[in-house]
Parts: sequence; C-alpha cells; structure tokens
Amino acid sequence: MQFIDFKEKLKGFIVFNLNDIRKIEPNFDLRRLNEWLGKGYLKNIRRGYYIFSDLEINEQAMFLIANAIYSPSYISLEMAFSLSNLIPESVYSITSVTSQKTNNFKTKIGNFIYRHLKLELMFGYMLKEYNGHYYLVAEIEKAVLDYLYLNSGIKDKQDFKGLRFNVAEFNAQADIIKFQKYLKAFNSSALLKRADKFLKYIRPFAK
Repeated sequence: MQFIDFKEKLKGFIVFNLNDIRKIEPNFDLRRLNEWLGKGYLKNIRRGYYIFSDLEINEQAMFLIANAIYSPSYISLEMAFSLSNLIPESVYSITSVTSQKTNNFKTKIGNFIYRHLKLELMFGYMLKEYNGHYYLVAEIEKAVLDYLYLNSGIKDKQDFKGLRFNVAEFNAQADIIKFQKYLKAFNSSALLKRADKFLKYIRPFAK
C-alpha cells in the first residue's frame, strides 16, 4: 500500500492504532509503519498509536488523542479547571482520570497524565464535539471532586488558597445539588470532610 492510499483511507481519524489499520487493510505490512515513521509521515504517540505528521495540533485535538490512547479516560483535574477558568495558570500537560492504572506518556506533541479512579467513579463527564469527533471532559463539579479525592493533602483553608481557585467562576458555574450528588457517589468519609471544608471556603455566605 502506498502512503497516499493509506492516508486517504484513514483521513477520518485524528489518532489511529493497529486495529484501525487492520480494519482497512487486513494484510498490512507493519514494516511500512517504520518506513513512514522514519520519513516523518507519521508520529508515534505511544506504542501502537499514531497520528499523521501534518495533523493540526490544537487543544481539542490533544483532548481527542488523550481519550484515545488510554481508554477509558476523560479530561479532568487541572486541565478541566483551566477549561472552566477556575485557575489562572496555564496547564501544559493534558490531565485525565482513568480506570486503568496511573500512567504518564511523554510524547513529541505533549505530555499526557492519567490518574487512576475506580471504575464505578468514572462518571460526571460531558461529550464535546470537534470536527466530527467527540471527546470526554469532566463537568466542573466532578473535576473538583476528582481532584480532592486524588489529592488527600488538600484539606484546609490554606490548601484551598494555594489552589488559587476563581471563586466567582465556581459559584457561577457549579450546580451544588449535582456536586452533593456526585460527592455521595464516591462513598468516602474522608472526601466528604474535605469537600465540606472546600464548600465552606468557596461559598462562605451560603446557607
């Protein structure tokens, strides 16, 4: 198979793996991948996952890639905070949660960080569209709870101040009823205490 034919058959993919290739060409010669990687036609994101070198790398493409190369997963934690304007700093790694083991992939296009959650805690995310493709990103309530759950050292007013949360944005965007519903689903007394302190910090005048 010539590269131009290969690219045409996979033009609908942002990222693809060996299974995708086998579906379009069952007898595909894997030596061609090494040849095309060597010529710079493709980039290897992680073992078995590839993108075309001329792919426009923007934030949405990175989210699609993050979901695809380590699944199931969804964008959460610091990156989700940044997307919701909860923190002032730029986030340079794509942070996700996954029911697989914690992992980190340093690639030619960026760093992908994954933190482990139990499978039953893989909820509270939205489906976002980009160029006909879809990626998963945490709702603001779930992103905060994911972070508090995975960072047990964050537990008092000084710690919350250190996060530099945009209090106005959280209070404008977050659904506290949903927050409490998701909190209950974690079934964690330790998280319940931290979340209660967080709410008292970020909504000091709420009844």
